[in-house]
Amino acid sequence: MILEICANSLASALAAQNGGAQRIELCENLNEGGTTPSYGTIISVRKQLDIKVYVLIRPRSGDFFYSDDEFSVMKEDIKICKKLGCDGVVIGLLDQYGNVDTKRTKELVNLANPMGVTFHRAFDCSNDGLKALEDIINCGCERILTSGMHNTAIEGSSFLKVLVDRSAGRINIMPGSGINEQNILILKETTSAKEYHLSAKTPIESKMIYHNPAIANMGNVVEVSNENKIRRIVDLLNR
Repeated sequence: MILEICANSLASALAAQNGGAQRIELCENLNEGGTTPSYGTIISVRKQLDIKVYVLIRPRSGDFFYSDDEFSVMKEDIKICKKLGCDGVVIGLLDQYGNVDTKRTKELVNLANPMGVTFHRAFDCSNDGLKALEDIINCGCERILTSGMHNTAIEGSSFLKVLVDRSAGRINIMPGSGINEQNILILKETTSAKEYHLSAKTPIESKMIYHNPAIANMGNVVEVSNENKIRRIVDLLNR
């Protein structure tokens, strides 16, 4: 069983490692679905982590249909990740009609080599999950992060099982979205997946003493992955 933590900072990445996770997906702006982290964050995480580091390659929030300029940015980010010694990248590209953009996906997979490539939850926005599965396999990705084409993995658990069965070991199906201590064993039993993705984050109050009373909800709380939560989930998976 492999646990991947969606880490939004160096602190979250260290919590993932200390809690027993085997891999992180490093990103920023989790509240917007995640975007590519800064190079400083990637460098710092790579220096301090011994577990696998995959970096989200997503130049902006929103949909997964990218302009030529945005695609060029994604390619440059992948080159940087390779130079910095990352283990893999996380990508997801669709065309305007909800199909997997196989041409561009193959180009990024080839560019990333020998790093691994995860296709993220852009999969859940595709127009045909089973067709998308075959397209992503043919592109050379090693896993798909998916909620089973629903808002949460629990809601999509039936289709997650279909994906696990249909993939037949050709690609890893990694459930993600809304996974926690209360439901991960249900997903383990119902989907038979071998990898799981979650953030295990906890809100931490700001250490600032002064707060401008005229400004609400700005800089008062920081969300960080919780080492103890991660450790408990690792224990549950290993039962």
